[in-house]
Amino acid sequence: YTDQLLDILAKYNAKATFFVVDNGRYGDLKKIAAAGHSLGIHTISHDYKKIYANEDAFFAEVYALQDIICKHTGVTTTLLRFPGGSSNTVSKFNPGIMSRLTVAVQNAGFQYFDWNVDSNDAGGAKTSEEVFNNVIKGVKGRKYSIVLQHDIHGFSVEAVDDIIEWGLA
Repeated sequence: YTDQLLDILAKYNAKATFFVVDNGRYGDLKKIAAAGHSLGIHTISHDYKKIYANEDAFFAEVYALQDIICKHTGVTTTLLRFPGGSSNTVSKFNPGIMSRLTVAVQNAGFQYFDWNVDSNDAGGAKTSEEVFNNVIKGVKGRKYSIVLQHDIHGFSVEAVDDIIEWGLA
């Protein structure tokens, strides 16, 4: 639903950061960059066992995706979001990997981002109303919000119009 999301963002001249995986949709990368949005690395595979096996495996995916993004957009991004977040439990099979990676990515010149508001569109939310309510509840009372939301579900993208309207009001 990337095209639909880009249309909604353009309607409000709103900008977003798209943390991407390698899904083969390189035209989307071009559209995102051309519209003035930021592109960030989220790893090639998003396969926790593979990417968190060791530091070399993680960086192999990061650099490969960085190259793909640059090849298709001309942008060399150093923005990164760890699959599962920087303090995830999905990598617990490799104790200490996240402590090592959070330092290593910064030493390699990357800036990683976590979220403090979860739309829950990758979890329990199944409707645009639920996504809207989760975002608004999470944003209220915060000075700064980084919202985790995905463009792989139509219901989640459908909520963006209402979220932006709420924020503008």
